[in-house]
Amino acid sequence: MLVLEEQRYIQEDLERLEQAIADRVRDEPKHVSTERVAFPGNTRLLKYKIRDRLNRDHEVAQLLDQIQSQSKLLLDVYKDENGTRAQEIQQIGTSDPFAEFYKQVDDIRTHHARYPNEQAENSEQRYRSRRPDDVDMPSIVDTIFSGEEAFGRFFDLNSCYDAYLNLPNVKRSNYLQYLEFFDHFTPGQGGLKRADKMTNQYFSYVGGLADYLEGFMRRTRPLEDVDKTLSSFDDEFDEQWQKDEVEGWQNDTPANGSSNNLSSPDAVWCEDCEKEFKNENVYKNHLTGRKHIKAAEQRKARQSESGGDATGTTAVSATRLKERAIAQRENRVKRLTSAMSTERGDTRVNVERKQGMTERERQQELENLFKVSEEPRQPVGDGEDDEDEDDDKIYNPLKLPPGWDGKPIPYWLYRLHGLGVELPCEICGNYVYMGRRAFDKHFNEARHAYGLKCLGISSTALFRDITDIKEALKLWDKIQKSEKKAKVDEGSVVQMEDGEGNVMPEKVYYDLQKQGLL
Repeated sequence: MLVLEEQRYIQEDLERLEQAIADRVRDEPKHVSTERVAFPGNTRLLKYKIRDRLNRDHEVAQLLDQIQSQSKLLLDVYKDENGTRAQEIQQIGTSDPFAEFYKQVDDIRTHHARYPNEQAENSEQRYRSRRPDDVDMPSIVDTIFSGEEAFGRFFDLNSCYDAYLNLPNVKRSNYLQYLEFFDHFTPGQGGLKRADKMTNQYFSYVGGLADYLEGFMRRTRPLEDVDKTLSSFDDEFDEQWQKDEVEGWQNDTPANGSSNNLSSPDAVWCEDCEKEFKNENVYKNHLTGRKHIKAAEQRKARQSESGGDATGTTAVSATRLKERAIAQRENRVKRLTSAMSTERGDTRVNVERKQGMTERERQQELENLFKVSEEPRQPVGDGEDDEDEDDDKIYNPLKLPPGWDGKPIPYWLYRLHGLGVELPCEICGNYVYMGRRAFDKHFNEARHAYGLKCLGISSTALFRDITDIKEALKLWDKIQKSEKKAKVDEGSVVQMEDGEGNVMPEKVYYDLQKQGLL
């Protein structure tokens, strides 16, 4: 291909890429509020639109990357380092333009005569957007998310949770509790102590957690510059590390054997072992030990490898370097989690919801999620038919309560739980509870406790299963009378004193006198 023809082809390709991006941005899917997740009837529509929007963003990101690569090629053509483009322009300007044109036509005819069955590329269809009826075309987001992530709506930290449980000296907790403190690394908030973090297992765990959150952000936000965001996180961390302001990772190692940052004035720091000793005697005794001698030899070897500095300055501690690497990964986990706080909150709500479901219901929900990516979607019309389909009423003549799938529960289950039985409570303002389960549960709720408080009753534990106001007041009067009768008036008790000056009640005095103990 001639250089000018290659230049024209790249410029045409850039224009078609820009048009493809404009077409996708113009056909943006309608925004769906996350509040509609609570209605199971709209779950399918919500998954479609989340997937379409995210798939659109990934396609735009790929087109932008292709624009950058094509622009680099075009710049190389304009630079013309080997002079081929200038030579070709000069050849066209000096020679007969028609002769040059017919020469290129002959070359094209020769090429197609040599390859008669070669299909011509349709540049108009190369970057066309995916249409609703294109069922056979694979979607990008169908393969980059797991079923737990639900097209980027929730975190899937199960593998990180298993790695956390395998760490030494960790506090045992369930998955829901782990979602609350997985980005807290201080000991008081669910994190480990500083000494327990210096293991390779913890280093691998924090690195895996940071890599997952980074990958999740790249998958859910393809149009954002994630590299720039991570670079800003690292720059802020470097600044804090230089100022020794990283929480939980302050440099407690004293420099040149000074007594700064030691636990007591009598403590002594050993540069070779990087360890603190309580007093001078303990420090002198350990100097003859094998560990100290080995540590001193290793320190001298490090100094010689670093250039044999004669001034006595030491190389950077390997322990401090590892601390910095761990602290940097912890900081990245904190910042990424803070940037995706919405996904984190939705994950906790989703896990709580699934804990109230049976295994069969979870499996059915997972199957419905995968059916979304397999079933063909109908072409988008004027919008009126879609609204009619969304607003289809479910046939429910018995007015049964909805289940987990948005459909009315079976009638036998309705009868089993007694949901058709009305149980009123006069203390709660004649509020009617449907079913025995809701009725028994309301005695511990704030509505019933407030009703008893309005009647002047402070003790609510003794009034369970009592719904009538008269019965509650009658029982409260009886309880108060019994409490008054049980109280003993200390002023009315006759006190007696024996010969040794011991004071006691009259009854006890006469009992001891009868036994001859006085």
